[in-house]
Amino acid sequence: MPIHVYNSLTKKKEPFIPIEEGKVKMYVCGPTVYNYIHIGNARPPIVYDMVRRYLEYRGYDVTFISNFTDVDDKIIRAANELGEDVFKVANRFIKAYHEDTCALGVKEADIHPRVTETIPEIISFIEALIEKGYAYEAKGDVYFRTRKFEGYGKLSSQSIDDLRSGARIEVDERKEDSLDFVLWKAAKEGEVSWKSPWGEGRPGWHIECSAMVKKYLGDTIDIHAGGQDLSFPHHENEIAQSEALTEKPMANYWLHNGFINIDNEKMSKSLGNFVLAKDIIRQHSAEVVRFFMLTAHYRSPINFSDELLEGAKAGLERLKTAVLSLEHRLEESTDFGEKGDWIERIVALNERFIQEMDDDFNSANGIAVLFDLAKEANRYLREDQTSKEVLQSFLQQFDDLADVLGLTLQSQKELLDDEIEQLIEKRNEARKQKDFALADQIRDELKEQGILLEDTAQGVRWKRG
Repeated sequence: MPIHVYNSLTKKKEPFIPIEEGKVKMYVCGPTVYNYIHIGNARPPIVYDMVRRYLEYRGYDVTFISNFTDVDDKIIRAANELGEDVFKVANRFIKAYHEDTCALGVKEADIHPRVTETIPEIISFIEALIEKGYAYEAKGDVYFRTRKFEGYGKLSSQSIDDLRSGARIEVDERKEDSLDFVLWKAAKEGEVSWKSPWGEGRPGWHIECSAMVKKYLGDTIDIHAGGQDLSFPHHENEIAQSEALTEKPMANYWLHNGFINIDNEKMSKSLGNFVLAKDIIRQHSAEVVRFFMLTAHYRSPINFSDELLEGAKAGLERLKTAVLSLEHRLEESTDFGEKGDWIERIVALNERFIQEMDDDFNSANGIAVLFDLAKEANRYLREDQTSKEVLQSFLQQFDDLADVLGLTLQSQKELLDDEIEQLIEKRNEARKQKDFALADQIRDELKEQGILLEDTAQGVRWKRG
C-alpha cells in the first residue's frame, strides 16, 4: 500500500506517487536568521526530519533542501541594533540554528542554500517574469502582478477579491494594484545591496524559495513543506511566481505543520510567552523536546508546557527502560528459551507501525506502537528463560523504529576525551588523503554522540553539544 499524504493544496489525503519512482524531491522553508530559534521555529525541522527519515525507511532516495534567509528587513534591523555587519549576524545565527537542530536530532539538509548565494538566479527569475508580463519595475522596485495569475489563492482557498491588505501585503502607491507583492527591493541608503537591471537592491522574501527550488530541484518537486503560517502569503506567492514562469505545478504535495501554544495560549512576543529552543533544551533535554513534538500529529496544534514535557520525559524513560532490560538480559541469556511466536508478534508490530506512519506520517500513533512493543518486551522478559534471537529481534525493532523518529533508545557509552581526539586525528588524515566521505562519516558519528566539531584556522575544535 502507498503512503497517503494530506495535501494542503487539494485539502484531502492522497496516495503519495513521486515524480520519479523511488526518489523524492523535498523542499522545506527554513528560518530567517536574525535571532535564536524559538520553540515554534523548532517544530518544522523536527517534523520534516521525521518525514524525511520515514520516506528513507520506506526505501525512497530523498533529496532534502532547506534554505536560510540570510538577508532581510529583520536581519538588517538586528544588525543595526547590534552595530554589526549583516553577514556576521546571519552567520552567527545560522551556526546557532545548526547547533540547536543538531541537538534535536535533525539531520542536515543535503543543501542549505542561502539568499546571498542565489542572487544571480533570483535576478534571472525576475527578468523572465517581467518578460512574460507577470512583473513590472517601479522606481527600482519590482512587483508581481498578482491578479494576472489566474490560480492565485488556490492554496489558502481565498478569493483574490476578498483578500485583505495585511499579512505582509504592503499598500504602496508605486504598485499597480494593492495586492501586488515585491520581488526586488530598491536599496535604501547604507543597506546591503546587489547590482541588478533595476538598480542596486535586494530580493523580496517570497522570490528566494521559488528561485532555489528551480535551481536545485527543477520546475516541479514532490513535496514542499513548512509551517501553517507560511501557507499565506508566502507559499501562495511562491506558487504564483513559479507557475507563472514555468506553466507547471510547483509541487505535487504541500505539507503544513500546526502551531504551538504555550500553556494553552498562542505563543507570541506580546504575551511574553516566547520561549527559545536553546533554553528549553537546556532545561528539559533536546531528546525529550523532540519526543514531545512527535507525540502529536504534525498537522495538529500542540500545547507546550513544563508539565507536558515532564510527562513526555516519563514516557521516553519507559521506552528506554524496556530497551535497557532487553540489553541486560541479552548479556546474561543462556539462549535456552523458546522462541514461540514472539518473532511473528514483533513483525506484526512493525507492520502496524508502517500502517500508522503510512497514514500521513502519524508519529503519534507510531509512538503508540513503540509503547506496545515495550509492553510485549516486558512480557517476554518475565519468562524464566529467553532466546537470544528474540531479544535481538526486539532490540533491532526498537532501534529501527526509534531511528525513524530520530530517537536513540539503546544505551550509549559516552566517548572519552582521548577517544574523541583519536577520531578527530583519523578525520584529519582522511581529509589529507582527500577521502572526504570518510571525513564526513566521522563528523556525523561524532555529532550523533553529541560532539560538535568546528574547523578553524588553528585546527579542529570540539565541544559536547
